[in-house]
Amino acid sequence: MKKINFNHSFIFFLLCNIFSLITFKINTFTISPFICLLLILSVGISHGSLDNVKGRKLFQNLEIDNISIFYFAYILIALIVIFLWILIPYVSLIIFLMVASYHFGKEDTQFLTIENSYYNQFLFFLKGSLIVFAPMYFHFDETISIFRLLLIENETFYNFLDLIESNRVLLYCVILSTLANILLFTKNFELKKFTIFLDYFSILIINYYFSPLVAFTIYFCFLHSIRHSISLMSELDENNLGNGFKIFIKKALPLTIITAIFCVIGLYLLNNTYNFDSSILKIIFIGLASLTFPHILLEYLIEKNEK
Repeated sequence: MKKINFNHSFIFFLLCNIFSLITFKINTFTISPFICLLLILSVGISHGSLDNVKGRKLFQNLEIDNISIFYFAYILIALIVIFLWILIPYVSLIIFLMVASYHFGKEDTQFLTIENSYYNQFLFFLKGSLIVFAPMYFHFDETISIFRLLLIENETFYNFLDLIESNRVLLYCVILSTLANILLFTKNFELKKFTIFLDYFSILIINYYFSPLVAFTIYFCFLHSIRHSISLMSELDENNLGNGFKIFIKKALPLTIITAIFCVIGLYLLNNTYNFDSSILKIIFIGLASLTFPHILLEYLIEKNEK
């Protein structure tokens, strides 16, 4: 798996450079929010579409026969997240960004280390925080515009963001994430750990050249989601990755389609109040937040149960 992930990171790094060069040469080149939504609803969402399989496995280990409890709890958590976002959007955003930072850092790195110490967990958080701070550092105004579209109207929150931006706090946060990458790279060093730096530079490159939404879409779909999906394919058939891919597609397709249908319905309803691009941004980020929390909780319960 380490070799596969290294090759994946290397290919992703090359593609990031190629697309960045195209963007640099062709100033008018861009990717519409609708294309971003399609990519996230297909490639991105699919990496969590085996949560029903994992839920069955967890319930079998816990000796719980009624699987409907799992589906009810999963959907309920997602709905609670959406409700809390509407009620206290800026608090929900902060919590989501913190949880997402840890999740991205851990999922993208844990295959390189077997030590599960609190120190490593903290490094995972700092490493993953680059996904949050890089777009804010390179495209601060655009990122703030996205926050405003996500129902966040608290001016104190924006005054605080202006303060940390003017005092170069975002630069220090990027530096902290860089140090975390270096520490994870040097600890129990092996050549395949160059994956960490390939990912690090890829994230910086796409956030420098692309808008926050496009950069996030490229990272989420083609680095984070594909890596996670490859690990799932390997679990489904550890001897034949090609066969694991076929099984993964069959198992992931139903929930991917169902999730996409609900997102399209949500987009239709939101489009009656907001413009099309604003509705897409709400679907992407608030929708991802609602799915991220039950997904991470399930991963945690499975990991704890296996221990």
